[in-house]
Amino acid sequence: MRINSSITIRAPREQVWEQISDPAAYLEFMSGITRWELQGDGGVVESPGRLELGSRIRMLIRVGSAEVGGLIEIVEFSERSDMAWSSVTGIDQRGRWRLREAGNGSTRVELRFSYGVAGAGIGGLLAERVGAPIMRRHLRSSLHELKKVTEREYRLRDAAAKRERAAV
Repeated sequence: MRINSSITIRAPREQVWEQISDPAAYLEFMSGITRWELQGDGGVVESPGRLELGSRIRMLIRVGSAEVGGLIEIVEFSERSDMAWSSVTGIDQRGRWRLREAGNGSTRVELRFSYGVAGAGIGGLLAERVGAPIMRRHLRSSLHELKKVTEREYRLRDAAAKRERAAV
């Protein structure tokens, strides 16, 4: 099942990228996510820093009454532009963030997500169909939350910069 959703955020690409490359921010803006932990050689990374090519994340998302997910890995990473992931274990999934200039200091953000229940036959196909509307809502809600969080942060930073310039 493939799902795409997009939104325009009134903030520069750098500001949006800062949010989506921060593993600690995902629980704040990603709808349905119940677990999002950056994994290192010894397990969970306590001070995660930023996502990068090769980062691995243990994630779970609520779909109806079930939590599905697994281990994902960042497989493409183009700073302030594109970030893609693919499943390593768990449910078969792929996703991509795409950020593009939208004019007037705004950013067009697209979130693509595809998933499937590998080798599950008719039951897997049915599970995909039942889960699709829930996943669409999660993606749309996630983009709206990302917009809210990013625009709020951008306004605060912009106001602080203006105050700082006025004080000089």
